Formats: sequence, structure tokens, C-alpha cells
Amino acid sequence: MTITASQQAGTSNDDARSFLHDFRSMSTYGATAGGGVDRQAGTLADGQTRNWFRGLVEGHGFEVRYDAVGNQFALLELVPGAPYVAVGSHLDSQPLGGRFDGAYGVLAGAHAAIRLKERMAALAATGAESSGAADARPLFNIAVINWFNEEGCRFKPSMMGSSVFTGKLPAEKVLATTDPSGTTVREALAAIGTVGDFSLDVAAYVEIHIEQGRSLEDNGLAIGLVESTWGANKYEFIVHGEQAHTGATVIADRHDALLGASSLVVAARDIADEFSMDDHAVITSCGEFTVYPNSPVVVANRVELLVDVRSTDPDVLAAADAELHRRVAQIEGRASVRIERGAEHVWAAKAYDEAGLRLAAKSAEALDLTYGTVRTLAGHDSTNMKDIVPTIMLFVPSVDGVSHNEKELTNDDDMLAGVDLLTELLGRVVAGEFVPADRPSE
Repeated sequence: MTITASQQAGTSNDDARSFLHDFRSMSTYGATAGGGVDRQAGTLADGQTRNWFRGLVEGHGFEVRYDAVGNQFALLELVPGAPYVAVGSHLDSQPLGGRFDGAYGVLAGAHAAIRLKERMAALAATGAESSGAADARPLFNIAVINWFNEEGCRFKPSMMGSSVFTGKLPAEKVLATTDPSGTTVREALAAIGTVGDFSLDVAAYVEIHIEQGRSLEDNGLAIGLVESTWGANKYEFIVHGEQAHTGATVIADRHDALLGASSLVVAARDIADEFSMDDHAVITSCGEFTVYPNSPVVVANRVELLVDVRSTDPDVLAAADAELHRRVAQIEGRASVRIERGAEHVWAAKAYDEAGLRLAAKSAEALDLTYGTVRTLAGHDSTNMKDIVPTIMLFVPSVDGVSHNEKELTNDDDMLAGVDLLTELLGRVVAGEFVPADRPSE
């Protein structure tokens, strides 16, 4: 292990080792044979990780609370009665997912808050004046948040916990949502004991995450300052056909739901190729196929699948989306099936706070960290939070851009540089450089 980035930031080797030790301990929960984790929301592994995190932060004087949909809040009171600045991400994962996606941001937020607390305590004990932005007198308290079900693989949609927190989904609807086996969110949360009635007003939000892409690595940058999200339209489709014998039923008499679903997959890829331009790419994907009755000698009578369309440009996204639905009608005719559109999850391309970008750049420069602006193709909890409070989103590099995969990797030095930056930036935000302490609640 090298500590280059931490030494540049003035962070002790002990701080760096402590973070890496905690990261590796956290990664043992839900660990898979391929080096990743499987911690789907509300599972035993998710509950174990949440309890581990609770023990970690309570050992440093945080108070841990839960809201009605299982969002986990680690509260650090620095200024009694003051508003809270939130920092966080998520501990749940995809099936056979990576160790870094989401979990890095939660742990980085906790360690940044712990470092700030320790520095403030040391200054108070010696009566010394502040020696830098990260040690400045706090005007806000800190809440480190582990959002429930960001991934959306067991329960749909993704970013579920932050959607409830920001008022985009009602809590009762979420609690009644079921997984494929019929277990509700309410039942899953009760089983792992991480549900409560806590609520919190937040003045600002900061999140750090692995990039899940290659741009930082390709450009030799340590930090990405996220300037905007891509727009995304995500749909559940149900293809209705008619069950039949695969040998005895001639092609002309078939109403093959799997053919209809497969045609949707091809159409989505064709649309990505057709609508992508030099300035505005379109990304489409399909997933989570459920085929009924899924027998080798039966023509499928029903297929459930997800289709999503993403782009940086709202007009391009709208055109690609319209083409998708035009092709749905064509597929219905060709495959002799009926395609039903079910639930949908949509977010628009939207910029992050420019003042936050400037403050993040100032913080990176103070630490001599190379940085650049990037856009996020993936959704994050900050995608929701930026719609209600000033929000800053940061990236650290992903090796080869691999994510949602057991091979997902961010190097130790890059993780440590990210924690150093988050500490510096969070110190500035808590000291009032991003939003004033008397800012009214949103």
C-alpha cells in the first residue's frame, strides 16, 4: 500500500490504514467467491452490513436512526440545534455485484465526518486556531446516510429510499412493494430490524461514488466533479402471448411472448445505434427477463422485462423514446402478441449546483488533486437529492470502467484520495461555504 495521496492531503497514515481496514471488513458481508458482494436490499447480508456500519459509527459517538422505509442515518452533532449537512450513498448491491458501488461512498462519508470531529476536538483541546478549511468552525451538524434499496434489483424501482425522502414516492406504496417471491418491503425491513419513524431536514447533500466508467482513468484524473445527470426513461413491459407446444404448433399459429420480448431487445439496441450522435449518445438496455412457464417444450405465454433509454439531451431522449414505443406496435403485429406497459421510472437530465462544482474544484486544488468535470450515466441518490437541496456529486476512478460486476475495482490510492477530498469539501460545507447556516428548509 502507498499513502501518496493521503500524505499530500496532510492525512495521517493511521487514517488511511483505518479506512482501508474498515473497507475490507465491510466487504466481508455478503462476500462472493468471485471477489464481489451480494447484498440485495433487505436481505440478511444487507442487514448484517447495516449493523456493522451502526457499530462502527456509534463507536465514534454518532447516533443511528432509521426512517419508515429503512434509510439509515448516522448523526454527528457538532452544533446543537443547527441544521444538518448530509453525506452518503448506499450499502446494498446488485446480485454478484462489486464491493465498491455505493458502499465506498457511505464509508468515505463516515470517515470524513470522523476525521472532522477528531480535528475539531484536537483544536478545542489545545485552544489552537483553525489551520485550514477542513478544520474551520462548524455551522452545521453532519448526517451520514445509507439509503435503502438504491440498486432496485430485489425491489423496484431503484433509488427507492431517496425517492421517498424527497417526496417522489409515497412511503406506504414502497412498503407494500413486493419482490419476485412476494415478500414486501415492510416485511423485509422488519426481518432485519432497520425501520423506524425518524425524519430529518437537510440543508445540503454531498455524495462520492466510483465512476462506473472509464473517463477519469482514460484522462489520468484523480477526481470527477459531476456536472449533470443523463436523462433516463425506464419501463416495465409485459409481453402477452399464448402457451403452445413447441413441436406440434406450426409457426403461423404461434403467439410467442418470448419472440416479442426478444424483438424488443433488438429494437432497443437498434435505437441506440440510430439515435446516438457525436455530441449526444443514446444508451439502451434490457434486463430481468421472467419467462412463463419457462419450459423447454412450451411456447412462452408471458414474458416480463425491463427496458431503459438514456441520453444527455432531452430532445434526443424524447425522439428515441418515441421510436421505442412506435416499434412496440410493430412487434405486436409481427409476433402476434400484446405488449403491456407497466410501471415506469423516469428522471430528466439536470445540472448539479454550479457553486458546488466550484467549491469541489477549490477543495481539489487545495489538495493538489487532478480533476475534471464529468456527467453521470448511472442514477444515484444524489439524482433525487439535487432536486430539493444544493448537492455536490464526486467520482473516483473505476479500473477499466467495470461496474455491477464482481471484478469492479477502485485502487487504494484513488479511494484514499477521494476520502481526503471529501473530508476537505465536507469541512468547507459544514463551515458554511456552500450554503448559509440560516438557509430556510426546502
